[in-house]
Amino acid sequence: MYLSRLSEELGKQGVKHEVINSIFPKFLPSWLRAILFNFQVCFLKKDKFYFSLDRVTCSDIYRAGDGVHRVYLTTEKKSKTNLLHPVYLFLERRCFNNAKRIIANSNMIKQQIIKTYGIDVNKINVIYNGIKSKEIDYQQSFDKLSKEFPINEDCSLLLYVGSGFKRKGVKEFLEIIAKLKKSNIRAFILGKEKNIKYYQDLAKELNIEHQVFFTGPREDVDDFYTISDIFLFPTHYEPFSNVILEAMSFENAVFTTRQNGASEILDDEFVMNTPQDYSVVQKIDKLLADKKVLKGVKNNNKLKSKQFSIEKNLSETLKVINEVIN
Repeated sequence: MYLSRLSEELGKQGVKHEVINSIFPKFLPSWLRAILFNFQVCFLKKDKFYFSLDRVTCSDIYRAGDGVHRVYLTTEKKSKTNLLHPVYLFLERRCFNNAKRIIANSNMIKQQIIKTYGIDVNKINVIYNGIKSKEIDYQQSFDKLSKEFPINEDCSLLLYVGSGFKRKGVKEFLEIIAKLKKSNIRAFILGKEKNIKYYQDLAKELNIEHQVFFTGPREDVDDFYTISDIFLFPTHYEPFSNVILEAMSFENAVFTTRQNGASEILDDEFVMNTPQDYSVVQKIDKLLADKKVLKGVKNNNKLKSKQFSIEKNLSETLKVINEVIN
């Protein structure tokens, strides 16, 4: 997603570039493809200037959009027999050490890189993610979705968007929904999940199965953003989730955790200390009870999101590239 946005903007500005993808078939194990891709790009580098989004050992600038894998592993129980993780750690250490400059997409990730690998603070630039602004047509989106889901304009609508439910806090999302006071709340959970039955069963156990809709992946995510009041994302680890910016741009009040680098752009009252920080329940209840205050928060988020355009991201990125080249 980020690569396509960046490439599109580079093209608009007349910056010549080539996107290098792995030439190796997907049926190979992921750990082997990671090693082979590193060989591929480093063997072909010669006098090329590399701006890399992947962990490779020969990048000139590495954008750490996926965060720090060693830190990520502390939040996820991964199989020790999966060779991908030691391979990533091997590549990651050399990537951070060998790159002339590193771009982190949040201060959280910058500090994790410094703390985990001892990288010089002056080698790291923080450049927040950027998005494209879109037009909103509430009535059109509501009319469309109200034909598919049992909602009306008196409902308070909460939204979650993301795949990988465990790390991104769907369990906590459901528990928060269950604790809210208002009876006319409806919640949408968009995204792909292999273990979807666990979360559906949990919704039944919490007695909110009539309030929560598991939609799976959707092409019309923008319509859900448009009609929602509050975007809730109690993730366990996220370098900087674009969904936060997207929700803000569609005039949602937004809550997320301090473990999400995107929390840095929110006022502190909208930041949960942990995914289990259930003090957020009272905050959401209070917002939903006061439509005037809620509207003000939504409008402020819309304005704030305009500060994080893909154009600004590219401008700051090109500045770093020019500094390294020159």
